[in-house]
Amino acid sequence: MANIKSAIKRAKLSEERRAHNASIKSDMRSAVKTVEALVTNNDLENAKEAFKTASKKLDKAARKGLIHQNAASRQKSRLAKQVNA
Repeated sequence: MANIKSAIKRAKLSEERRAHNASIKSDMRSAVKTVEALVTNNDLENAKEAFKTASKKLDKAARKGLIHQNAASRQKSRLAKQVNA
C-alpha cells in the first residue's frame, strides 16, 4: 500500500477508473450480445436498432482507449455482416 499522499490519491483514482472502465466494457459486451441474440432469433428489425446502439458503444469504448480502434471496427463489421445477412 502507498505511503505518500499523492501515491494514495493515485491508487484511489486508479481504482475508480478501473471500476468505471469495467462498467463501460460490460455495457459494450451486453450490447453486442443483444445484437447476436436477436440475429439468432431472426428478429432482424430489432437487431438493426440494437446494432446502432452497439456500434455507438463500441466507438465510445475505442475513443476512451478501452479497446483498440481496429478491434472496434472489426467487431462492428462482423455484427453488420450478421445483421445484413
